[in-house]
This record gives sequence, C-alpha cells and structure tokens, in this order.
Amino acid sequence: MDASLAILGVGILGLGAGSVLGYWVRQTIAKKQLHTAEGKASGLLEDSEKKSQEIIIEAKNKAVNILEEAKKKELERENQIMRSEERLEKREENLDKKTEEIERAKTILEQKAEEIRRIRKETDEAKKQELKRLEKIAGLGKDQAKKILLQLTEEENRDYLAKKMKEMEVVGRDELEKKARDIMTAAIQKYAGSHSADVTTSTVSIPSDEVKGRIIGREGRNIKALERLTGIEIIVDDTPEAIVISGFDPIRREVARIALEKLIADGRIHPTKIEEAVDFAKTEISKKIKEAGEAAAYDVGVAGLDPKLIHILGRLRYRTSYGQNALLHSLEVAHLSGALAAELGADVALAKKAGLLHDIGKAVDHEVQGTHIEIGIKILEKFHAGKEIINTMKSHHEDYPFENPESMIIAAADAISASRPGARKDTLEHYLKRLEDLEAVANSFAEVEKTYAIQAGREIRVFVKPDKVDDLGALKLTRAIADKIEKELKYPGEIKVNVIREVRVTEYAR
Repeated sequence: MDASLAILGVGILGLGAGSVLGYWVRQTIAKKQLHTAEGKASGLLEDSEKKSQEIIIEAKNKAVNILEEAKKKELERENQIMRSEERLEKREENLDKKTEEIERAKTILEQKAEEIRRIRKETDEAKKQELKRLEKIAGLGKDQAKKILLQLTEEENRDYLAKKMKEMEVVGRDELEKKARDIMTAAIQKYAGSHSADVTTSTVSIPSDEVKGRIIGREGRNIKALERLTGIEIIVDDTPEAIVISGFDPIRREVARIALEKLIADGRIHPTKIEEAVDFAKTEISKKIKEAGEAAAYDVGVAGLDPKLIHILGRLRYRTSYGQNALLHSLEVAHLSGALAAELGADVALAKKAGLLHDIGKAVDHEVQGTHIEIGIKILEKFHAGKEIINTMKSHHEDYPFENPESMIIAAADAISASRPGARKDTLEHYLKRLEDLEAVANSFAEVEKTYAIQAGREIRVFVKPDKVDDLGALKLTRAIADKIEKELKYPGEIKVNVIREVRVTEYAR
C-alpha cells in the first residue's frame, strides 16, 4: 500500500514536471516566431521606403521634362506669332501699295471719262449745226425729209417689202420655236431631279409570323380596332414576315404604318395600346408634315411664308396625282420655273415662289369644295401670300388668262414635270376603263355627236349636233351630263365638262 502511494506520488510529480517543461518549450518557440515576423515586417518597410524614394525621384524627373517641353512649345509659339506678325506687316505694305495704284488708276479714268464727255458734247453740237445747215439748203425740215423719203421708198419697193416681211415672219417664227426648244432643254438639264410613283399600299416588316396572330387578336378585335381608328385596310395573309397596309389616303396609310411599327416594337398589342399608338402616329405625322414644308421652302430658297401655309405645303408630301408625289412635283416645278425665268430674263424669285405654291390647293381639295386652283387662291389670299403670287400661279391649267410672263413659265414648268417619262402612272386597265366610262356617259345623250376625254380623265369635251341643240340647250346638256357622271361614276376630285356647239360653213374659191 505504501509502495503504491509512493508510485502514485512519483507519477504526479512527473506529470507536473512535464507540464512545466512543455509550457517553457512552447513559450520559447513562440518568441522565436515573433522575432521572425517582426523581421519580415521591418524588411518590407525598408523596401517600401526605397520604392517610394525611387517613385518620387522618377516623378521629379518627369516633371522637369514636362516643364522643359512646355518651355520649348511656348518658344515655338512665340516664334510662330512673330513670323505671322511679319507676314501681316508685309501684306499691309502690299495692300497700301495696291490702294495707291488703284487711286492713281481711278484718277486717270476719271480724267479720260471727262475728256470723252467733252468730245461727245462737241460732236453733238457739230451734228446739230450740220443738220441745220442741210435743212436750210434743202428748204425742208428733218421730219419732212424723212417722211418724203420713206413714202418714195415704200412706193417703189412695195411688192419687195411685202415679200421680205413674209419671209422675215416665217424665219422669225422658226427661230423663236428653236429658241423656245433650246430654253426648255436647258431648263430640264439644269434640274434633273429623280421622281418615283407612289402606290396605294405599304408593307410593314415583322420579326416573325407569330406576330400576325397578336395583330389580329382574339376574334379579330385588335385588327378591327386598328382599321377603325386609322380608316385603312390591314391585310394579314401568307406573305412571310410582312403585313400589307392598303388605302387610298397616304396620310392615313402612313399613320397605320407608324402605329403598327410602334406596336410591334413594344410587343404589347391590345385595343388600349392601339389607341395610344395611333395617337402617337398622328403626332409624328404632324411633325413630319411641318418638317417637309420647311425643307421644301428651304430647298427652293423661299422665305417669309406664314408657318400655317408651310404646314399646308408639307401636307402635299402625302398627296399624289396619278402616282406622282405632289410635293416633289411642286419642288420640280419651282426649280424648272426658276431656270426658265433666268433664261428668259423674268423674275426668278417670283417664278420659284409661285411654282412651289401652284398646287397648294391639292393639300385640302378632298376636304373643301372646288378645283385645286380655286382652293389654292383662297388659301393664298387667307395667308396674305401676295396678289402677284396668286396671279402667277392661277393660270397653270389655263383656267384663268395669263397676266404676266411668269404665269406662262409656271404653266410650261407644270406641263414639263407632269409629262416626264415615268413621272406619273396609272393602272392601264383602270385608266382606260375610266376614260371609256366617261365618254359613254356623255355619248348616251341623243344630242351628242362625239366625246373626247382629256387631261387624264379630269376633263371631257362634248361636241353636240348644232341642228338639235341651241345655246340654251347646250347649258342644260352640260348640267345633265355632270349630274349623270356624279350618279354613275366614282372618281377622285372633279371632272370638268365642256359642251361645244359649233356651226361651220365651208366654200371654195376656184
């Protein structure tokens, strides 16, 4: 028992001694590791101080170099300024010399002009004196002698003069026609703007055919809403990745196109969004109309037009006449009129302005009663365009007499623009059918001898039998034909009906 206690005591003492020894060893190792970390930190600190010193020195060197470069550039600029000043001084000296030379030349010219005036005056005086002396010798005055001489010459050469005058008339007419052709050709060559015929359909590209279903909507509610708001027919067929917009009115067709593109880009298509898109499209069209009017006035060089008149002018961008864009046609007429006026010595500014505004009535002719010329006159009067402009533009279809040379120029330019190959087009079958229908309506009256449709179906000339219709009957027949056309035919704009009653008697002298 004592031995066991002794062994246990020894074990406890050994355990205590081992714990003390382990603690001492651990503390020694920790101190060594701490000294190692401090050494590393000290080394890093020294390296960073060296690097910072190197960076500071490098920065100072760069600053010195930059300063030296700046001084060099400043010196170069000072040298350039000095050279420029020297050149300016030389130019001023040369200008002073040239001014002195011009003054000397001006003085010499004035002296020569005064001498010429003096010589001319002396010559006139000598001429008058000589005439007085001749009149005194002959016993006749200057006018009397001239009259007697002309009478004698005319009597002796009457036949020769008549023949010569006839020859001169023929030659003069040929020369005038040749000159007119040359002027027309020169004007057309000066302005050779491109033109394209508009159609009654537009195509909208879509990213995929899946969009077609969304555009149609459930039971067609989307497409019906779009057609109701725009007044345009939307054609969704088997054409891949495309939708066709069909309509006669270009403005409504463009509103539908913009609205569709906005809806497709947004991705959300339902009646509420369609209304928003249509409102947005109408606002965009109004902006485009204004921009088109301003661009047209700027292109021609016409200033001072009322902003509302410019807006009406811009509406011609969405107006066509047999496929020809009305605004491009007006621009073409303005440029051609300016070129013709320049060739003929007429008022170029007046010709250009009247040419640009000659078809302004077409912008609203589907909203207001009357021909586009009558509507245009009212519009220009309302916006104070000037009586001279109105008188110049109103004769381009010869409905009014020509009041100045510029009005004839506008008519010629309008005819050139409309008749250029490719400027206007119409479906041949539809075009011929319309003319045939027009002539058939007039020919259905017993009093009519023959009918001609002219001006692309905008006018018909009806020749009646003079033994069956008197002058009052011709008036009644004109109204009857117009009424029948209104009832039986469908056509845009107006059709002018001319009834002609002519009595012609022929006899031959043998």
